[in-house]
Amino acid sequence: MNILLTGGTGFVGQALTASLLKNGHDIAAIGQSRSHLFILKENFRYISADTTKEGPWQEEANTADIIINLTGTNIFRYWTPGNKKKIYDSRVLTTRHLVNAISKEKNVTLINASAAGYYGDRKDDAITEEETPGNDFLAQVCVDWEKEAFRAEEKNARVVTMRFGVVLGKNGGALSKMVIPYHLYLGGPLGKGIQWFPWIHMDDLVRAVILVMDDQMAKGPVNFVSPSPVRQKDFAKALGKVLNKPALMPAPAPIIRMVMGELGKAFLSSQRVLPEKLSDYHFEFKFPELSSALEDCLLMSS
Repeated sequence: MNILLTGGTGFVGQALTASLLKNGHDIAAIGQSRSHLFILKENFRYISADTTKEGPWQEEANTADIIINLTGTNIFRYWTPGNKKKIYDSRVLTTRHLVNAISKEKNVTLINASAAGYYGDRKDDAITEEETPGNDFLAQVCVDWEKEAFRAEEKNARVVTMRFGVVLGKNGGALSKMVIPYHLYLGGPLGKGIQWFPWIHMDDLVRAVILVMDDQMAKGPVNFVSPSPVRQKDFAKALGKVLNKPALMPAPAPIIRMVMGELGKAFLSSQRVLPEKLSDYHFEFKFPELSSALEDCLLMSS
């Protein structure tokens, strides 16, 4: 299978590339880095390009059977107007240019990243894929991001949008930043800690991508989250236990908002997201519970 993977140099992109190469697929990866970890692997090509701009890189969409779009600049930075534009453009413009390049004759499958942030702050609501979007900045990014992806259906493409929870993996990603306060004995919940925290282990995410890639019945939005969302205070407690560090230093919500601005509000939002469609597709999670996921990420990699 010929696979085009945009955002191929990112945390998820590299893990997915390793699995797809192991399964014998031919991969063309696109990213902004000059080189790639797998540059010398067989059946792998790397193209360095700015996908927010049209260019020769779009020609790769014409030869791919499957397009997996993971492109998106890191949201974990202070949200100045300039940074918000980068967050938005890296996702929405890249997807627009990809879809514009798809041929109607190819019957391609587009598997496009999105995020649980689509739903906004939903308190204790149980959230499935049928729920409506929120109205904050991240929700609007996700709405416009997915809108661009679903335009590919007009070109006879099968489209899946992956609404990621926080991805827990080894040696990188969000978890590598979360552990820093604990090593300084400053770990604890954010605010009151009652907000729901959607998450997924990297191994399950990669396996779920392969499932929706292979299952021709899979389409539309799919929540890529564990079946066991936890409240933020319980996440902090579990993380402290695995690290053998206290989790007793809550970060007050007013301080979070003051220091982190609009991003701080996003950290305090609550999303009790459930993987209803993955259950419908009979997906079996390897790491359905947080404790085993954290142990695998932090203890098995040390």
